[in-house]
Amino acid sequence: QVQLVESGGGSVQAGGSLRLSCAASGSTVSNYCMAWFRQAPGKGREGVATINSGSSAQYTPSVRGRFTVSVDNAKNTVYLQMNSLKLEETAMYYCAARSSSYCPLVAGNFGAWGQGTQVTVSS
Repeated sequence: QVQLVESGGGSVQAGGSLRLSCAASGSTVSNYCMAWFRQAPGKGREGVATINSGSSAQYTPSVRGRFTVSVDNAKNTVYLQMNSLKLEETAMYYCAARSSSYCPLVAGNFGAWGQGTQVTVSS
């Protein structure tokens, strides 16, 4: 079973950028569908982006053109580059893995999760 550890969260002003990292161990990320989710206080877990073993990515519409998901197979790490951050994107961001080539942006389909990293966007 893959273990995931996120890092890179922090506080940033609206319009700023952050890059989140998700370091995997116990298995190779290239064998998985990898995803980023986020959860704001009082809200459900929202899918942000996925990337499959063929490096094909998909994004929730609200982040397209601003966020980029990528994989460094040599480092066994997945990244989420977030640009032009908005106040409403303050949330805990989670990395997740699914052992399948099918890569839906739905939290219930992912069995492995990291502990999360907090992103706070302020005005």
